[in-house]
Amino acid sequence: MKVENCIFCKLANGDIPTNVIYEDEMFTVILDASPATRGHALILPKDHAANIYELPDETASKVFLLAKRLAAHMTDVLDCDGFNVVQNNGEVAGQTVFHFHMHLIPRYIGDGNEDRLGWNHMDITDGEISELSEKLATDTL
Repeated sequence: MKVENCIFCKLANGDIPTNVIYEDEMFTVILDASPATRGHALILPKDHAANIYELPDETASKVFLLAKRLAAHMTDVLDCDGFNVVQNNGEVAGQTVFHFHMHLIPRYIGDGNEDRLGWNHMDITDGEISELSEKLATDTL
């Protein structure tokens, strides 16, 4: 299902021309219009889901397989030194377009982004970690 006013639905489904590097029945992969590095691409499902929470299980499993295959291909073709696979959910996490998408970001030594995908590490006690572990532990997924 497409959402009429979603820019990524329009890009994924060919309503707006873009630089497609891969396409199949479920996904379109395009070069990012505002890339972090040379070759930065986005995997866009053709069906709309705002984020990972709305993504059907079948789509979620296939997007990660596609990301793995594309990362290997892109690393070979672009001769990059590393690779980031990034997926943000919610504005506070950096999501700016609310259509699930996965960033494929080739990394190069000296690309100027060495500190861009990190975070500040927090100080946390062993007790706090233990408490979180108990709270999050589940066997019913």
